[in-house]
Amino acid sequence: MNAVASYLQYLAAERRLSPHTVAAYQRDLANLSGLVAGKPLAELGVTDIRSAIVKLRSQNLAATSVARQLSSWRGFYAFACRRLGFASNPCTGLRPPKAAKALPQILSPDTCTQLLDGDTCAAADGALLARDRAMFELFYSSGLRLAELVGLDLPALNLQAGEAQVTGKGNKTRIVPVGQQALAAIAAWLPQRLALARADTAAVFVSQRGTRLTPRSVQLRLNRWALQAGLNQHVHPHMLRHAFATHVLQSSGDLRAVQEMLGHASISTTQVYTHLDWQHLAKVYDQAHPRARKKS
Repeated sequence: MNAVASYLQYLAAERRLSPHTVAAYQRDLANLSGLVAGKPLAELGVTDIRSAIVKLRSQNLAATSVARQLSSWRGFYAFACRRLGFASNPCTGLRPPKAAKALPQILSPDTCTQLLDGDTCAAADGALLARDRAMFELFYSSGLRLAELVGLDLPALNLQAGEAQVTGKGNKTRIVPVGQQALAAIAAWLPQRLALARADTAAVFVSQRGTRLTPRSVQLRLNRWALQAGLNQHVHPHMLRHAFATHVLQSSGDLRAVQEMLGHASISTTQVYTHLDWQHLAKVYDQAHPRARKKS
């Protein structure tokens, strides 16, 4: 087995990364081989990696894309040095190009209310309406990732305690709170689920065929809900996760608690929501403070 195949097997079997993530690492390493004209990866030095980065930048790739590929290469060489006897990591000391940190799009509390409380999809099949409402209430209530929602199984729900156990990135589990509106929506969906779900399906949310919902299906359903609710914007599941984090942070100011609920490994990832909060406060200030307003 060659070095790259060994690394990909390690990512899948030991780190338990998703097939999608493993495929992304595979593409990044294949791209590196192309950038160095097929030179064996074991023979690459710092100069080769630096040259590869320059070539990526010449392709007008975003700084974030270049940074991601460098991170993939660095991870591979760290593994190869540790497990496969590579002499050194040629990515050591190389820094990715700086990129402006993009703030996530969020929905306001009023927009979330419009999305979740309206007569959205009132003409839809009763079971599907109950399922979709339960899904979207849970997204906003608990700040789940899309993969966490579609991967949620019945034994992980504790409606009496108002919580759920979800499995996040790196196969890490955490307990998340489930609010009253989401609990009520889930309780309304579960009897409907009995008529749809196949006997061998433990998934909380199932399709009309009785199988576990796919991430793409959830994305399409949410966007349809948003359009029928009269929202003039594309809405994707992660926007409800962002809304959860921002609204909880604005109300509580407890960044560490939000980090735990989101399942972020590093608090620096969660800190983007403090920037969103400041952006909101700055807008209020500009509109309200007499010394901030422009003279007409």
